[in-house]
Amino acid sequence: MRTHHFWAATALTCLSLSGIAAVPAFAADDASPTDSAFLRAAHQGNLTEIAAGRDARKNATTECVKKVGGVLERDHTKLDAATKALADQQGVDLPVAPSAEQQRILAEVMAKAGSSAYDHAWLKAQDAAHVKTLGMIDHQIAKGENAQVTAAAKAARPIVAHHHSMVRGGTCHDGAATHTTPKTVHAGNGGQVALADEGVPAFVAVPAMAVGGVLIAGGAFWAAGRIRRHDTR
Repeated sequence: MRTHHFWAATALTCLSLSGIAAVPAFAADDASPTDSAFLRAAHQGNLTEIAAGRDARKNATTECVKKVGGVLERDHTKLDAATKALADQQGVDLPVAPSAEQQRILAEVMAKAGSSAYDHAWLKAQDAAHVKTLGMIDHQIAKGENAQVTAAAKAARPIVAHHHSMVRGGTCHDGAATHTTPKTVHAGNGGQVALADEGVPAFVAVPAMAVGGVLIAGGAFWAAGRIRRHDTR
């Protein structure tokens, strides 16, 4: 009976240790309407900028606009991956496409492809879009209720501000050559964030903590087995 109780206690301890390792990676706070609206708008903005950047790389007539378009496509692809991960964690459903207004503006610019008017129209649209995005980010920073969503907004702001500096006033300012790739905006919390901040990607940190819990559990059961065999001698 004592041995049975010992094994039960060991199993409970192992499960608890495994839970400690796994919970921080999957725990999520419910997003408020403000936070949810920000994530949805950010995703639509990212989709718009990715499409606009890709189109500029193909159809712009100047190297400056082509290069800035490449920066937007690259950076917003990274930002959107983080946005989708955070939205999934918070249980927020995201739109599948840019807004009707964003699609209309994209179509108007794309219709000028191959003409001298394309670059000016593209830069003017990007200037207006980034002013709007910065306002949206600042609203989230000031009014957001979810700490993780607000942290993501703060992390994205300098990237978006840099983009705006390259298209400010509808004029191309080629800062792409000195622009560094943005750091990953981590969507986790607790142990996941700690590992991510130390340079361990989230997709590695999550399974690593789960495996750690399994190893702890296995070690505890092995030790218990040794003790049980010793007791029966």
